[in-house]
Amino acid sequence: MRPSDLAREHGISTQAVRNYERDGCLPPAARTPTGYRIYTELHAAALRAFLALVAAYGHPVAGPVMTAVHADRLDEALTALDRGHARMLRDRETLATVREAVGHLTSAAAAGAAPSTAPVVPSAVPERPAPSGPLAIGDVAHRLGVTPATLRAWEVAGILTPARDRATGHRVYGPADVRDAELAHLLRRGGYPLEHIATVVRQIRSAGGTDELAAALDGWQRRLTDRGLAMLTAAARLGDYLSLRAAPVTGLTSSRLEVRE
Repeated sequence: MRPSDLAREHGISTQAVRNYERDGCLPPAARTPTGYRIYTELHAAALRAFLALVAAYGHPVAGPVMTAVHADRLDEALTALDRGHARMLRDRETLATVREAVGHLTSAAAAGAAPSTAPVVPSAVPERPAPSGPLAIGDVAHRLGVTPATLRAWEVAGILTPARDRATGHRVYGPADVRDAELAHLLRRGGYPLEHIATVVRQIRSAGGTDELAAALDGWQRRLTDRGLAMLTAAARLGDYLSLRAAPVTGLTSSRLEVRE
């Protein structure tokens, strides 16, 4: 294999390969007496694992996982992946919650009844029960795992419309506001812009014209499915790499790659 072969497999440059080694995402390369870096199949497997992790979890997770592996901190690497799977589960549960809420509102509108403002929370989400009363901005932020500044930004964008306490002037979030915040959080994680989310939230408030809302939820479902499949691929690539790292070293083979500085 030529130096460009490893990079070409993934559509990246040879400089990117050097950068990944520099950042600890690939194991350190040996050097020839003349100063060439020496890459082997071990490095090729590491690159496959790293890029698969990027596709599944993003750079903020993939980089630390690989550097932890190379520092022989395997439990640390696995814990980072566990957090990614936990986040995926929360996303799926939130999506199920929103779908039930949408179905509830749409059914009420079809029957000619005033849509209920109470969020529908399935029993599969015990860690997010429906609030028993109005919540402060800090409580809602903690519930979603965002900052109060994020909630204020959503309010400016027209996504949230909390009432104000007459005595203190503080924001007060009722059940409908919490529902809207849950929906906004889900769609933001799906990559939707604030303007789009504001339109979707207005639709769910009126429980009418839900075509765009249904399309948004279907799109996020596809994203979750794609990410789940990417996680399976990443697990396989990382498993292959860990097995190769554990194999006895027999010296350089014909598959080695030499990259000139």
